[in-house]
Amino acid sequence: MKKTNPEDMANFLQSAEWAKMNARIGHKVIEREYGINTKVYMFVKDAKRGRYLEIPGGPLIDWSDKKTVTKVFDDIKKIAKDEGCVFVRLRPQLFDTPENREILKAEGCRIAPMHLAAEHTVIIDLDKDEETLLANMRRQTRYEVRRSIKQNIKVESGNSEKLFREFHKVQAETAARQNFVPPSEKDLLAEREAFGENAVIYVAKTEEGEPIAYGLILKGGIEADYFEAASTELNRRLPGAYALQWQVMRDLKKEGYKRYNLWGIAPPNQPHHRYAGVTTFKTGFGGENVTFVPAQDIVINRAKYLLDLAVETARKKKRHLA
Repeated sequence: MKKTNPEDMANFLQSAEWAKMNARIGHKVIEREYGINTKVYMFVKDAKRGRYLEIPGGPLIDWSDKKTVTKVFDDIKKIAKDEGCVFVRLRPQLFDTPENREILKAEGCRIAPMHLAAEHTVIIDLDKDEETLLANMRRQTRYEVRRSIKQNIKVESGNSEKLFREFHKVQAETAARQNFVPPSEKDLLAEREAFGENAVIYVAKTEEGEPIAYGLILKGGIEADYFEAASTELNRRLPGAYALQWQVMRDLKKEGYKRYNLWGIAPPNQPHHRYAGVTTFKTGFGGENVTFVPAQDIVINRAKYLLDLAVETARKKKRHLA
């Protein structure tokens, strides 16, 4: 396997800010470093069916270095046992290939019943001029961006506590319409406190100032992520979400970010998946469809894990995530 630099694929999930956010909402945070560019943030989480150790977007490691990979995974298993965890759940920043799945299998991993942290996503390369970014969009998407300009839709951004609370209120209304579970206001405010100016909410508004669409962008390293979204009823007929994304792309490019992760689409050939609708929207912006290895579990307590497996498998089907 070709030598890899872990930081090339890293995003906010393995950052000090995300660790700080988890600590603020009550999760135990464990950090380990294993030399240059090899580190892992782990979060101990308590669920009704048992405690588990979560490693989203990690570990950050050179996967071609077999000796280090084994050392890190041995340490992860020991930590999970010491913390009384039923299992470890991780989803590294590894592309989904047979070779990469074998690396994880060799370390005792098995595919988890539920996803973790945008396994299927769209990533836009921002190392292009604006004209090329527009040209790479789907024709209908480009039309909607231009229509938003003609309709004088304005896009504002900020990270005040008032704006985060407003976002939470609108997202709760969005969730009720679209049947999903939004983050709590406590979680959103913890993200704001932990990320500071690297947590930004964008709002697309009509010429009269009525909000249409919202997006929470989290930034870290060379990547920025479209982490949360919300909209009002106006978004059904006005291209506010298109105006918002185009403004975000332009701003991130000016700020020097190399890629923009649109954070979560449906797996290929699953038209009834819960994310099918938003997939059409996100794939229109001309990015690359990326599939990371599926979430992996390392079983620590087999008896308790089998119960968790049955419950999560049923939940996945009920939520149309399979």
